[in-house]
Amino acid sequence: MTLKKNIENILTRKPDIEVLFEFNGTRRHPAYDGYRPNHLVNDTYLTSGLHRYSDVSEVPPNGQAKGTITFLSPEAYPKCLWEGKKIQIQEGERVVGYAIVIKIFNKILEVKKHSET
Repeated sequence: MTLKKNIENILTRKPDIEVLFEFNGTRRHPAYDGYRPNHLVNDTYLTSGLHRYSDVSEVPPNGQAKGTITFLSPEAYPKCLWEGKKIQIQEGERVVGYAIVIKIFNKILEVKKHSET
């Protein structure tokens, strides 16, 4: 799939995971619904993802919210997520928060057994 199709796809397809977002106060402004930061989904793969927040349109720099993430190209990093995994949310090298996996909708991402938490 081409990059252009991946970008179009991220805006229209169903989310990959449901999460609890926890921002750590390092952002200067709220994160608005539609925010697209990077996510460290495993030790070696940083990918972009689209945030959708449940019941709120923005999350303060040190706030929490439930919501979903739709990743740019989940087929490139299969079997890397499990319920309870904590994923770094990044802007460049700066960690601005975490997403704790509540539910996995895209089964290509799910691993049943894992050795790290």
